[in-house]
Amino acid sequence: MRLALAQINPLVGDLRGNTERLAQRCIEAAAAGADLVVAPELALWGYPPRDLLLRPALQREHDKLLGELARQLPSELNLVLGVSEPLPGGQQPGLFNAAALVQAGQWRIVARKRLLPSYDVFDERRYFRSSDQPALLELPVGGRRWRLGLTICEDLWVEETLPIPRLAGPDPIAELIPLHPELLINLSASPFGQGKAALRHQLAQAAAARLGCPVVYVNQVGGNDELVFDGSSFVIDPGGSVRLQLACAEEDLGLWTYDVDEAPRELQATATPALPPAMEQLFKVLVLGLRDYARKCGFQRALLGLSGGIDSALVAALAVAALGPERVQALLMPSPYSSAGSISDALALAGTLGIAHHTVAIAPLMEQFASTLDGPLAGPPTGLAAENLQSRIRGTLLMALANQQGQLLLSTGNKSELAVGYCTLYGDMNGGLAVIGDLYKSTVFALCAWLDAPESGPSRQRVGLAAEGPLIGEAIRQKPPSAELSPNQKDSDSLPDYSVLDPVLAAYIDELRSPEDLIEAGIDPALAHRVQRLLRRAEFKRRQAPPLLKVSRRAFGTGWRMPIAAAD
Repeated sequence: MRLALAQINPLVGDLRGNTERLAQRCIEAAAAGADLVVAPELALWGYPPRDLLLRPALQREHDKLLGELARQLPSELNLVLGVSEPLPGGQQPGLFNAAALVQAGQWRIVARKRLLPSYDVFDERRYFRSSDQPALLELPVGGRRWRLGLTICEDLWVEETLPIPRLAGPDPIAELIPLHPELLINLSASPFGQGKAALRHQLAQAAAARLGCPVVYVNQVGGNDELVFDGSSFVIDPGGSVRLQLACAEEDLGLWTYDVDEAPRELQATATPALPPAMEQLFKVLVLGLRDYARKCGFQRALLGLSGGIDSALVAALAVAALGPERVQALLMPSPYSSAGSISDALALAGTLGIAHHTVAIAPLMEQFASTLDGPLAGPPTGLAAENLQSRIRGTLLMALANQQGQLLLSTGNKSELAVGYCTLYGDMNGGLAVIGDLYKSTVFALCAWLDAPESGPSRQRVGLAAEGPLIGEAIRQKPPSAELSPNQKDSDSLPDYSVLDPVLAAYIDELRSPEDLIEAGIDPALAHRVQRLLRRAEFKRRQAPPLLKVSRRAFGTGWRMPIAAAD
């Protein structure tokens, strides 16, 4: 049997467009001799459809398009894809997260999801009911009936031996063992997370060993709101070897042949590339997430404030990689406290990236605001209020420019700043997307170092960046971080060094540890309590922040549901 893994990039809610995209993949697969095409979870909806699932008219359209897809399907080709299945009776939730078998002129439900995630960014129990039965599909192909075990995304995440928590409930893999499948297929919509692609391999290897058969894993690709799906679909053989690996962060169609008649359990596959290194994966996912966010929200161009610092430099490089230099504009807004080096570094970066840029000095606006507020304040604003006013002047200018020119304004703040509130509401937090809002400052430094290293050359070249020479530049990478809102200001004046701060933040945010845990592990008590207070007090800011691209295990946004008014 020849299978095609259809790693597609759907637009959430674009039922007709997604159907047409999948139909085209089926035509390509049939031309390549495929017998079966496997598509991701909720393939026609795009994942996650969220409350679009609650609209009856859309569900009717979904089922109508399944019928159209069946009529378009090439003769003799089979398609298994993720669908929503409405239930009679009017009780809520009123759907199954299911899989359908589509054949020429007909389709039917062949599997239903067992484990429904309602943690982190997931909320499937709002929409779906759990199935209580394992799914085995007997599919006639090539003169024999193939026994295919079917699971949907979370149903694979059940291995107790791996250091990850699993959902309470059945073990869908264990329940398939007595059914003796010859092949396990998993339809997924699994967002990117650092280290997650390798973890999926481990889960599939464990399932392949338990079932004694290969595992075919097909994942969605593309950015949908804050989530970025990396694809990275694959085939694992019973011995745990990767026989087919599809691209990371790219649409792809992979072909794989399984012939049990001639050589049982023998896999034949095309040449298989390895997963990219961690920094390359991160770069590709951020570029994809930004490109798709702009494209799917109807933006063709982007704008950002360029300060000469490392955060805005990285965002500018990602924007050029995602959209092209002709669609990215930068605004330099020096104040009396901006160093000459920051201005020259920003101008040099704009030249390296080939982006249009303008410089608008904000000193006259600072003076005007100060004189306007002199009466109500009985003097000009000082201290933190004066610093924040500079940021808000810049934010207002950027919003006005983006509004006038129809651009997507990119916020340039990082996760460390967002965590402790070292950012200004209605100032540097302005924007439609926080591109690096899930990257700790230390990760920003690491990614920029990789971008400037020779090994990033092929990745840079693929997205239209210069393949050789520094991109960010050592002057920016070695500069002490500073908001430059007061004379000779450094981030370290207000915060611990990021090399000290970031591990503490990761313990609080990613691992949900307590100050007592950190103190017991050797963290200075004053530091542990200070960082916890900063994290708690900044919650109201994060609630008003733009969406960010999730790349870590726990990101601010949909998967971070902390109260604003709460005890420390």
